[in-house]
Amino acid sequence: MAATALVLGGCNKLLDKEPRDKFINNPSFWSNQKQVENYCNSFYENFPSYGTGGTYGEFYFLSLGDDQVNPNFDNWAYTAVPGSTTDWNKPFTEIRRANYLINNLTTSTLSESERDYYTAIGRLNRAYQYFKLVRAYGDVQWLEEVPLNDDPNDPLVQGARTDRDVVIDKVIEDIDFAIDHLGSGNKMVWSKDMALAMKSDICLYEGTYCKYRTAADNGKAADAARANNYLNLCVNACEQLMDAGYSLCANYGDIYNSLDLKSNTEIIFMRNYEKDVLGHSTVDYTTGSTAQRGLSKDAFDAFLFTDGKPLATTSLDKSDVATLDANGYYSIEGPLAVRDKRLGVLIDHVLAFKGHGYARDAALAEMTSPTGYTIAKYDNDKMGDTNSTKNYYRNQIGNGYTDGPIYWLAVIYLNYAEAKAELGSCTDADLNRSVNLLQARAGLPALTTSPAVDPANDWDISSLLWEIRRARRCELMTDKGYRYWDLVRWHKLDKLDTNKYPNIALGANMSAVTDCEVDLKDGYAIGNAATRTYDKKYYFYPVPSNQLSLNKSCTQNPGW
Repeated sequence: MAATALVLGGCNKLLDKEPRDKFINNPSFWSNQKQVENYCNSFYENFPSYGTGGTYGEFYFLSLGDDQVNPNFDNWAYTAVPGSTTDWNKPFTEIRRANYLINNLTTSTLSESERDYYTAIGRLNRAYQYFKLVRAYGDVQWLEEVPLNDDPNDPLVQGARTDRDVVIDKVIEDIDFAIDHLGSGNKMVWSKDMALAMKSDICLYEGTYCKYRTAADNGKAADAARANNYLNLCVNACEQLMDAGYSLCANYGDIYNSLDLKSNTEIIFMRNYEKDVLGHSTVDYTTGSTAQRGLSKDAFDAFLFTDGKPLATTSLDKSDVATLDANGYYSIEGPLAVRDKRLGVLIDHVLAFKGHGYARDAALAEMTSPTGYTIAKYDNDKMGDTNSTKNYYRNQIGNGYTDGPIYWLAVIYLNYAEAKAELGSCTDADLNRSVNLLQARAGLPALTTSPAVDPANDWDISSLLWEIRRARRCELMTDKGYRYWDLVRWHKLDKLDTNKYPNIALGANMSAVTDCEVDLKDGYAIGNAATRTYDKKYYFYPVPSNQLSLNKSCTQNPGW
């Protein structure tokens, strides 16, 4: 993919022109296999993983949720209607490009199998963009044709928004076509398995969203039949992948800080980075002097203790106080020793905060975070050969070259267990072939279908679902914005209200810190004093005002 990015540098300039495409659009273009291949390769840029250069990727940076506290504060994505936004424009641009491909291949002289293969890539990418649009906006106009003229009255331009349920049904039709016509390929190539992983994610989202949505907040009431259909589709997609020869890697962190994910048995689809060729900044932003998005107290407290019990019921030492060690750092080795192993991979074992920074290596700048907890799992000290080159590759914007995951087996296990539990058909055998493999890797006892009650469960769900959701949160913490969209589909967006849930804005226990420069509440760091207040309108992004002006059939979302 690194090589592809270089090859497509000039091609992207041709393909990304707005508002009208300027590349050579004629029958010969679509009948040239190399040109069509290059056109399809440019869709890889829609799966950024760790990003490129100085751009933000999907890991760590998408911090609106209850797991991270941004020193600059993460408010709702929108608090007012924007004039325009890439959240709306970019997916429709990519849908337009996908439709160009799909439509023009119908008259291409390529072989039938080649046309089907490239059409599958187009439909897969159209599906992905429409899923993102529906997730954010609800109803959106479904387009299968490309507006080719500048007539403002063109019905393709002036169409009304399509019911979001109808759009998702079409999304799955697209993905199923891709599953049927894509081959096995390597982990950096469009494949049947990559399409199945996407289907698993989308069907879990749709199934739970339709189960928990309300007419008052989402415009449509819950639909149990639709929910069960999509949850069963999720289970089926997961089972195909669980039987496809993938297996968990030995160590949780190996997914996130590898210099060679291609050999990782857990990876389904990935982004390759190459030293001095194509780099990213995820490592830099989690090792450098820029204040980090720190882990929240609420997130820290979500991790189970090694006896398999939560904070409220464990018999192990519950203390989370940071204590001064022999090196002059405030250590949390004690609290980490009795908790889920993933927590010790996710964050550093000492606190780093204002007035008391910490560097993982002498060649690196000191880090801080507003909560004291700094994110460690993306770092790899094997980049470069000496301390000076480590500094260059770990602590400079755009120079990191750890490979980036996009779809991997742990997510499939979590999707499977949750879908089965939501369907009411989850057995201990189901847990043992999915989420319990993650529990074992984390050093935790196996989960059963009848777990003990956690007093913290105030979500009006079963103890089994509560624990599966906990497992998902802890396994995927700081990954791809999963947490925010999980709260949306579970109809729990109110959990991001900092007034009602203050622990999501707090950090580490610094009650033992002398001369502390951080403001504290009951001994815990105040990560950010700004407040975020829930309103049901936040379940949907506002449609940008320029779209309402351009398309008179387009309506605004409720509350905006």
